[in-house]
Amino acid sequence: MTYLAKPKLHHPSLPSNKLGYTRRDYEGTISTLCAGCGHDSISAAIVQACFNLAIEPHRVAKLSGIGCSSKSPTYFLGGSHGFNTVHGRMPSVLTGANLANRDLIYLGVSGDGDSASIGLGQFVHSMRRAVNMTYIVMNNGVYGLTKGQFSATADKGSRSKRGVANSDTPVDLVALALQLGVSFVARSFSGNKEQLIPLIEAALMHKGSAFIDVISPCVAFNNHAGSTKSYDYVREHNESVNRIDFIPYEDEICTSFEPGTVKDVIQHDGSILRLRTLNAEFDVHDRIAAMSYLQQQEAKGEVVTGLLHLDPDPEDLHRHINSVDVPLNTLQEQVLCPGSTALEKINTSLR
Repeated sequence: MTYLAKPKLHHPSLPSNKLGYTRRDYEGTISTLCAGCGHDSISAAIVQACFNLAIEPHRVAKLSGIGCSSKSPTYFLGGSHGFNTVHGRMPSVLTGANLANRDLIYLGVSGDGDSASIGLGQFVHSMRRAVNMTYIVMNNGVYGLTKGQFSATADKGSRSKRGVANSDTPVDLVALALQLGVSFVARSFSGNKEQLIPLIEAALMHKGSAFIDVISPCVAFNNHAGSTKSYDYVREHNESVNRIDFIPYEDEICTSFEPGTVKDVIQHDGSILRLRTLNAEFDVHDRIAAMSYLQQQEAKGEVVTGLLHLDPDPEDLHRHINSVDVPLNTLQEQVLCPGSTALEKINTSLR
């Protein structure tokens, strides 16, 4: 199979940001994911957010694990630092990189299998330690690379493409992030560009852990009637703070609505997706209220999207451990190794 390469030359009329970069400068290679995959929509939102913020691509370090979602960093920010880790281990590698060089902007990309199953412990500890990063989970509720088995985030009662019902209680990563004290927590939908792009922009600028759970339907294995991660179901049951815009398997479907309302959107297959937006009066600074609200709307079968919690005075890992203000990788040996006298003093204090 052959793939067309993107042209190296840019059209002279392409708009540029204040640094002189065009949107093309934030793209990667051509995607090999399924046509209509929600992950590609998220990649496009990341590209647009970085373009809008005029971020220098070389200032970004993008890390991922294993899975369809973890392939997506190849498709955006081609000029950035990148590291593809082993399954579920992205958070610890990102934490180490952040400790070594705090000057980079860290973007962790993961999936529901990568973060909620094999990497759940890694997710929990990176969140509670407040590593300064943007952590995006592309959540489709299935293991797409191994033919569509239920992941840990699949809702109880949802059905697979073969008609098998899921009997397990799901892991809610948003609720878990709120409980762990994450200072920026949001949920969005891959088809909602008007909501997702500004959420990513805010997360990238947030000084602390920023977590965004993005419902991203799998068009191959989890976009059918009976799935609660399909385009139709999320359109039918979503509560969102922003207008809704949708990229389906075929032609793009777009819609919008006012905050605090519910909108049903008919999909190509005739199914309905219900999205509800948070109203303007929702207090994003009240963590307990956010947790309660999520449970209330979940009982109604609705998916809440938007900015759910924001700490006005966030802390990060460097502040917790009182590290130096400059990146550790710039320190010279005489600073990192102060000598045997200083080492003896430290050892004495620990006896």
